[in-house]
Amino acid sequence: MLWPRGRSGPVTHTPTAAPPRRTAWSEGVDRARAAATTEPGRLRIIGAVLAALVIAFGAVTAWEMSERTSAADSIVDRSQPLSRDAADIYRSLADANTTAASGFLAGGEEKRSVRLRYEKDIAEASRKLAKAAAGSSGSVSSTEEITRLNERLAVYTGLIETARANNRQGLPLGGAYLRHANDMMQNELLESADRLYRAETARLDRDYDEAKGWPYFATATGLLALGFLAWAQRRNYLRTNRVFNHGLVAATAACGVVLLWLVAGHSVARAQLTDSYEHGARSLQVLNKARIASLQARGDENLTLVARGAVTETVGGRTMDAYEVGYQAKMETLVGTDPGKPAPGSLLGEAAELADDPAGGNPVQAAAKSVSRWDDKHREARAADDGGNYDGALADVIGERDSTGNWFDKVDDSLAQALGHEQSEFRQAANDGRGALTGLPLGAAVLAVLGAAGAILGIGRRLSEYR
Repeated sequence: MLWPRGRSGPVTHTPTAAPPRRTAWSEGVDRARAAATTEPGRLRIIGAVLAALVIAFGAVTAWEMSERTSAADSIVDRSQPLSRDAADIYRSLADANTTAASGFLAGGEEKRSVRLRYEKDIAEASRKLAKAAAGSSGSVSSTEEITRLNERLAVYTGLIETARANNRQGLPLGGAYLRHANDMMQNELLESADRLYRAETARLDRDYDEAKGWPYFATATGLLALGFLAWAQRRNYLRTNRVFNHGLVAATAACGVVLLWLVAGHSVARAQLTDSYEHGARSLQVLNKARIASLQARGDENLTLVARGAVTETVGGRTMDAYEVGYQAKMETLVGTDPGKPAPGSLLGEAAELADDPAGGNPVQAAAKSVSRWDDKHREARAADDGGNYDGALADVIGERDSTGNWFDKVDDSLAQALGHEQSEFRQAANDGRGALTGLPLGAAVLAVLGAAGAILGIGRRLSEYR
């Protein structure tokens, strides 16, 4: 075998390595990059971004406004009614305690109306507790307080019946049972009722914060979508010299309507909900506190005659009747140091400031005048009792005419009238607030879909010119 000159063996050829096979993803990226360099490719990308932005705007708007609508519904239908029921539970319990003390003072001559009032208060508290238990199932703290109230209420009513039975027999042990029942009411039942009221009021405040919170994400997304639509139409005008693209104009109109609806609707709802809080919910809270303070003052006044100095405390180095001290403290909370003129920081003073019309302000003024007459009569009763005229003091406190009990009832009636008016004001403003949000979540979603369709059709019209 002959070999090529200068070679000592056969010639071999080294095969070259095949280039690595490209993945479908990399090929797709290259094709997209190449397409983006052409006008049809750019238009497709612009159309996809426009449709995505418009849909995102509608989705975010529907989501945020659904949450605010739900919070507004909760204010009207759940949290405020539960807060009101919690206040009613407190008031019913305090009134039952006050009424029981009034009946005890009458001894064997307890009026049937007083007995019926006590029974009505206990029944009302039990009914409201059952209602609150059904409505506050999502709150562990509220459920615990309701359970505790139900358990202790049965013990309290048993103590009251024992005190009443001993009192009818003329046994002094009845006063001890009544004081024990009062201590349970003040230190256990009313404390639990107060915690329940605070929990439900805090839930109401959270619902207000959520309903009134500005929809920042929806607003920002809407402005971004409108800005990109404006840029796309300007680009279209500069390249084609055509002023309008019907699809893009429709998409812009749809986004503009949603954004305008969003801003206007939420602004109106926010204003109405704020009004319902400032001149409704807040007024109700102050009036409920005022009514409770008056009930507590009345209870302490009655127990002053029941205990007759058996319960004392030291104030400023002086030994004083503990229930009289309690009465004075509640009166100061209610009207300040001068019962004739409610102080600005007192409950009735604050209620008068919050009342925004005569229908709400007049009952508060009437309550303040009745408190002044009540306190004047109370001073007469204390002077009679301190002078040894117990029967005269008793007549001043639970008598048929011009007694502290009569003036207390007038205070309670006036505050009940003010509460009824403010409840109506709250409900009207809160309903107007949530009404301003009606249809907004669904409307935003529908308009967004239409806007996205318009953007796609508008870009599609331009693409058809390249076929």
